[in-house]
Amino acid sequence: MNFSHYNLGHVNRGSIVEVTLQGSAANVRLMNNSDFNSYRAGRRHHYYGGLAKRSPVRLQVPSSGAWHVAVDMQGLRGTVRSGVRVIPGEALKPLPTINEAPLRSIPTLVRNRDDSVPTVDAPDGRKFDVFISHASEDKDEVVRPLATAIQEAGLSVWYDEFELRIGDSLRRKIDTGLASSRFGVVILSQSFFGRGWPEYELDGLVTRAVSGEQILLPIWHNVSKREVMSYSPSLADRLARNTSTHTVEEIAAEIVDVIRNPAIA
Repeated sequence: MNFSHYNLGHVNRGSIVEVTLQGSAANVRLMNNSDFNSYRAGRRHHYYGGLAKRSPVRLQVPSSGAWHVAVDMQGLRGTVRSGVRVIPGEALKPLPTINEAPLRSIPTLVRNRDDSVPTVDAPDGRKFDVFISHASEDKDEVVRPLATAIQEAGLSVWYDEFELRIGDSLRRKIDTGLASSRFGVVILSQSFFGRGWPEYELDGLVTRAVSGEQILLPIWHNVSKREVMSYSPSLADRLARNTSTHTVEEIAAEIVDVIRNPAIA
């Protein structure tokens, strides 16, 4: 059996082994010396991990000692490239928690409706209440349910599946959506970081937020404070929501409430 082997050497209990994958799904196995030798010989063995369909895979080391990682395609089709790093337990001390105060408790985020109306209309004269920036990988789990919930509440949403048609200029449609929206939402995830179009949208949202023209609400999806800080320290400090502590429905309801009942400056 072909597999990629990573000899981690001695690893302390509580450390995190992070395995990154590029390509197909793969089997990721974290094993001690004895189990790795059995695995290599084709014998029964114990391991931590299993079938990984998303990257990165993070596994916590249960006890101090010598550890190995094997990545294989047993029972699977395709090819995969992998990489491994060990994050020491000391590096996992919690950072300050996400700022999840109520949206309307932050005066700068909740303004009178007249102050927040966009100065640019879409070509058909529409104005949008919410613009959602995201990576396509997050559509099914977060973005589509969020956009649908806000739209069903009676608000207008600029979301690519609602607005883009075959033959449209993507950059032009995004620019129009940004300029004619009152409230910006950005879904921060591993899929979002480093992607071209989502980052282009985010640049536009941040520019309007800095100028005071538009509210920007980051929504963290399966990312940590440390990861957001590594991507953008300024975003890490903003008022935000996290899908690990709020359901999509709860986030949508709060956005709808703020837009329908803005505070008077």
